[in-house]
Amino acid sequence: MNTPAKRLALPLAGALVTSGLITAAMATPAPARTAPTAASEKLVTSAPEAYAIAKFWLDANGAALKKAKEYDWDAKEVPNLVTHGQNGLPDDGKAGLVAPTGSKKGATAKIKNINLPRTIGKVFFVNAKGEYRWCSASSVQARHRNLVATAGHCVYDIDGNKDVMDKWVFVPGYYQGKATWGIYVGVTAYTHYDLVNFEDFDGDYAFVSVTNGIGLGSSKEVSFEEYQAWKGDKFVKPVEIDKETYQKCALNLGHCWTSGTNSEDDLVGPDYPGAILDRREVGKQEYDKAGVGKGQGRKFGEPVVEPVTKTEYDAYKGPGTKSVDKFGNHFITHYYVQRWLKPGTAKKYYRDTFHVVLAKDLGRLTDVVGGQGLAWNQLPGQPVYAFGYPGDRHPDGNKAFSGLTPKWCAGRTGKKPIVVNAFKVGEHIALKCSMTGGADGGPLIMKYDNKARTGYINGVISLFHDQDDNKRVDHVSTPYFNGETGAIYNQAQGALPLKVVGPKGELLK
Repeated sequence: MNTPAKRLALPLAGALVTSGLITAAMATPAPARTAPTAASEKLVTSAPEAYAIAKFWLDANGAALKKAKEYDWDAKEVPNLVTHGQNGLPDDGKAGLVAPTGSKKGATAKIKNINLPRTIGKVFFVNAKGEYRWCSASSVQARHRNLVATAGHCVYDIDGNKDVMDKWVFVPGYYQGKATWGIYVGVTAYTHYDLVNFEDFDGDYAFVSVTNGIGLGSSKEVSFEEYQAWKGDKFVKPVEIDKETYQKCALNLGHCWTSGTNSEDDLVGPDYPGAILDRREVGKQEYDKAGVGKGQGRKFGEPVVEPVTKTEYDAYKGPGTKSVDKFGNHFITHYYVQRWLKPGTAKKYYRDTFHVVLAKDLGRLTDVVGGQGLAWNQLPGQPVYAFGYPGDRHPDGNKAFSGLTPKWCAGRTGKKPIVVNAFKVGEHIALKCSMTGGADGGPLIMKYDNKARTGYINGVISLFHDQDDNKRVDHVSTPYFNGETGAIYNQAQGALPLKVVGPKGELLK
C-alpha cells in the first residue's frame, strides 16, 4: 500500500437515525484520481506456486485452516464514526445486472427455513504479521467461471502496508473445519484504485480470479524413474527388508541401505538400567538348587507341566522330565530359571520406496458451487440477505459467534448513505445486522431465491457499527455498488483461469 492505514477495532457508532436506518453527512473526499478506476495485483504466477499454497492449507487434515482466526481490528476504543446528514448517492448511469448460475452439487445446510447458498465460504490468508486469518466471500458468475467477490481489505493488506495478503485461498462451503468442495487459490485480485492508494473504503470490495479447485488425493508407489519424472508432490518411504533381499538389491545397485550392527545379549544384574527378563530352560536338578526371588539364575516360577502326544513324548530330548500317568497320558515337565539381559542389537536392512501424490482437479469454481449474480446502480432500500462467518467478539467482550458455521441477516438496506470519516467513507449503505468480524467480505444478496439459493450480490460487508452505543454490533455497511464496480467486475471476469493439476493428477508447470 502507498500509505499506512489508521486501523480501528470496529468501525462502530452511536449515531442519529431516520426511520430506524443510519443516515449520513458529507465525508472527507479522497484525493483527486488521475489513475484508472481499477487496480489489480497478481497473487500467484505459476501452477507449482498455487499448488504449494493449497498444500499449505490442506496438509495435516487442514491444520492451518483450523489455526486461522477471524479478521480483526486493532483499536480498543469504539469511536463515534457515523454522522447524520441528507446527501444522496450520485447519479452514476444505468443499473446493471449479471444473472447468477447454478451448480452441479447437491443441497447445503438449511438454517431456520433459509437455504444457505452453496456459493458462500471463507477466504484464508496470511497477513504481514504472519498471522493466519479469514474473511467471508462468495463465488460470483463470470465469463471463465472462476471469480470470487469479497471485501477489498480481505485481499489488500492495508494494516500491514503491503500490496496483498500471502497464501490467499477461497474455500467454498466451509463448514466446521472442512473444505467440502476443495480449495481455490487466488490468482489475480481486482479492486478500486482509491482503496489501494488512498485507503478509501468506498471502494472496499474486490473480485479475485482463482484456480480450478484443488484437492489432495491418494498416493501410489512408482518406479524410481517415474518418481524422478513426476512434476507433482512426491516422497520417499523406507521399508525394512531381509538380508537376502538386501544383498540382491545391493548387487543391482538398488536404493537399499543398512542401519546398526549385530551384537550379542549381555548377562546383567536385575537392577541394571534397561535390563529385561528372559527365561532359560534347565533340568530338574539345576532348578531344585536355584534360589528364589529376583536374581540371575534364580527360579522362574513353578515347573510347567505340558500334556503331549505319544509321538512328541518319544521325540523329546530336552532337559525336562517325562512322565506317564496310570491312564496312559504323556507329560513333559519344564523347569525355568531367570535370565536378566542387556539386549544385543541387530543390523537392519532397508529399501527406499518411491511415492507420488495424486492431486485432484475439482473443476472451475462456479461449475462446482454455482455463482451469484451481480447488481450495481440499484436503488438503496432493497431487501437483502447478508451471509458470512462471524467470529470476533462484540466490543463489550461478548462472543456470540464461533466462526465455524455461516450465519445470515435479512432486511432492507438504508435509503441514504452513511459517512465514516476515519475510513473516508461517504457512500456506504447500512443494514441492521449483528454479525461481527470474520463476516467481512460476506455478500449482501438482493432478490434471493431461497429454492435456487441464488440472487444478485449488491454489496459486501465492509464495516461494523454500534448504532445505539451499547457496545454491541447492530449494523453492517457495504460500499455502494456503482458503475465503477461494474467496470472493475468486467475487467476481473476477463482473467484467464489457471489450471494446476493435469489429467493424471500431476502438477502442471
